[in-house]
Amino acid sequence: MTRTQAAPLPALSAEATGVTWDLSDLFAGVDDPKIQETLNRCQADAEAFAQRYRGKIAVPGGPEPAVLLAGVRELEDMYERIGRVASYAHLVYDSDTRDVAARNLQQKVEQQYTAFRNTVLFFDLEWLELEGDVAQRLMTDPALAPYAHYLHHDRHFRPHRLSEPEEKIVNEKDVTGSNAWQRLHTEITSSLSFEVEREGKVAKLNMSQVLALFHEPDRALRKRAHDALYGELSNHGQVLTFVYDTLIQDHLTVDRLRQYPNPMARRHLGNEVLAEAVDAMMEATESRYALAHDYFRLKARLLDLDRLVIYDQYAPLQQVSTRLPFDEAKAMVLESYGSIHQPFREIATTFFEHRWIDAEPRQGKRGGAYCSSPTPKLHPYVLCSYTGTPRDVMTVAHELGHGLHGVLARRQTLFNYHSSLPLAETASVFGEMMVFDRLVKRESDPRAKLGLLAGKIEDSFATVYRQNVLTRFEQTAFAARKEARLTPEELGDRWIDANSRYYGDAVQLTDGYRWGWSYIPHFIHTPFYCYAYVFGQLLVLALYRMYQEEGEAFVPKFVGLLEKGGSDSPEQLLAPIGVDFRDPAFWQKGLDELERLVKQAVDLADQLG
Repeated sequence: MTRTQAAPLPALSAEATGVTWDLSDLFAGVDDPKIQETLNRCQADAEAFAQRYRGKIAVPGGPEPAVLLAGVRELEDMYERIGRVASYAHLVYDSDTRDVAARNLQQKVEQQYTAFRNTVLFFDLEWLELEGDVAQRLMTDPALAPYAHYLHHDRHFRPHRLSEPEEKIVNEKDVTGSNAWQRLHTEITSSLSFEVEREGKVAKLNMSQVLALFHEPDRALRKRAHDALYGELSNHGQVLTFVYDTLIQDHLTVDRLRQYPNPMARRHLGNEVLAEAVDAMMEATESRYALAHDYFRLKARLLDLDRLVIYDQYAPLQQVSTRLPFDEAKAMVLESYGSIHQPFREIATTFFEHRWIDAEPRQGKRGGAYCSSPTPKLHPYVLCSYTGTPRDVMTVAHELGHGLHGVLARRQTLFNYHSSLPLAETASVFGEMMVFDRLVKRESDPRAKLGLLAGKIEDSFATVYRQNVLTRFEQTAFAARKEARLTPEELGDRWIDANSRYYGDAVQLTDGYRWGWSYIPHFIHTPFYCYAYVFGQLLVLALYRMYQEEGEAFVPKFVGLLEKGGSDSPEQLLAPIGVDFRDPAFWQKGLDELERLVKQAVDLADQLG
C-alpha cells in the first residue's frame, strides 16, 4: 500500500519530535547475535534445570526448603535473562509495528519463549501438587521467607491448573491463537491514517494525533476529528469485531477448561483482590454518576452549549489552544516530583538524561502510553506520544510515576518485583496529582485556573467513571458471547448502553461513537484490566488527601509502599498506611475528593459569572 506523506499541522509544533528511546542497554539492534545467544543459553539452562529438579519437588512430605529455594532462585534467574530478550522484542515492535525486522523478531522470540516456558513448566506444577499442609510448612520456613508471597500467590491458581501436557498445548496454541490475534489488532490500529481538514489543509494523522484534536477549542475541528476517527474505524469494523469476538471466545474456552467460575475470576486472582471488593467499588462508583452529569451540564453552560456532544467532553474552556513544548513539560514534571521528595526528581531525571522515554508521535508506533519495567536488574522504559496538550503533560507524569515505582522496587527480586495491577497505578496517579497542583499554583488567571481544574476533573472522570464503564462493557460483551457470535451491531449497542449510564442525558452520544470500543488495547491484551484504574485513582485520591494532611510524615510511608513492589498482597502492603479497601466506605473517600474538585469548579465558575 502506498503511504502518503502527512501534511504538517502548525499547531502541533509542541510535539516531542526526536524524543525516542535508546534500547542499547538491552541489545545493539534486532540483528544483535547476543539475542539468539541468550535464547539458546536460556533453553539449554532450562533443559539442565529440568534434569536436576524434575521429580524433586512433588515428593512425599515435600522437598527440603534448601532444595525448593535453590530451584526458585535458578528459575528466577532464567526468567530474568530471557525476559530481557522478550522486553527488547516487545519495545522494538511497539516503536514501529510496520517494521518487518521487528515483526520477525517478535514472532521468533515469542516462539522460543514458549518453548522455554514449556521446559520449566513442570516446576510450578510440582509445587502445586503438594498438599496444603506441606506447602504451608514450606512457605513459613525462614529460609523461604523472601519468596513466601510468591509461593503463596501461586497456590491460588492450583484449582485451575491443567496437566503438564495440557498446559504445554495451551502455551503452544497461544502463539498462533490469542497472541496472533492481539498482534493483528495492534498492527491494524497502529497503521491507520485519519484525514482531517485544518486551516485549509488536509492532514493524515495517526491515532494519537487525531485523539489529541478532541482537546482543541475549535468545535468544528473536534467534530471533524471525531468523524475521521470513527469513520475510519468503521471501515475496518468487520475485522476489528472478528478479532475481539475471537479473543473473547478464546478466553471463555480457557475459563471452561480451567474451571474458572466467571470471566473476571483469573484477573481477580492475579490482582489478589476479592470479587466482592471489586463489585463494591464499581457499585460505589456508579452511585455517583450524577456528579458527572452535574459537571457536564456546568461545562455545557461554560461553553455556551445547550448540551455537550461526546466530542465536547474534553474541549478546553479557553478559546486558545494551550501547547506546552516537551522541554517545558519535562521541567514541570521534574519540579513536581521534587516538591514531594527530592530523590523522586533525581530518579525521574535519569529517564530524560539516558533516553528511557519514547515520546515522538509517528506513523506505525503503537497507540496509547505505558511504562515497561522488565526486571529489577534493568531500568523501566516509557512509551507515549506527546503532542503538547496539558493532558499529555499529565500522561508523561503518569508514566514516569510507573517508572519511579519500577526503580524503587528494584531492591526486590524478579518474582517479587511487579505489584498487582490495582497498586501498579499508585505512583502514576500520584504523579499526575503533583503535576496538576504545580500547574494550578503557577496560574494567576482565574479563568485559566478554571480550565486547569476542568481538565483535571475530566481526567479523573476518565480514570474513574470511564474505566468503570469499560469494565461494565466487557462484562456484557462476555455475557453476550456465551449466547452467540458478536456482531458490530451487538457490540455497538452494548457500548452505547454502558456509556449512556455514565453520560445520562447530559452528553449526546453520536452514531459514530458506537465504534468507541474498537481501538482500546486493554480489551485485546489484558481483559478486565480497566477496573484497576478505578481502584488506583480512588486509592490515590484518598492517599493524596492523607499527604496533604500529614505532609512530610506521609512520604516515608509512601516510599516504603513503592519499594515493596509486589512482595505482598495489596491488602498487606496498604495496611501500614491505614487503608482497608474491603470496606465499601473507603471508596467513598476517593469519590468525595472528586466531588470536592467539582465543587471548586462550580464555585470558581460562579465567581467569574
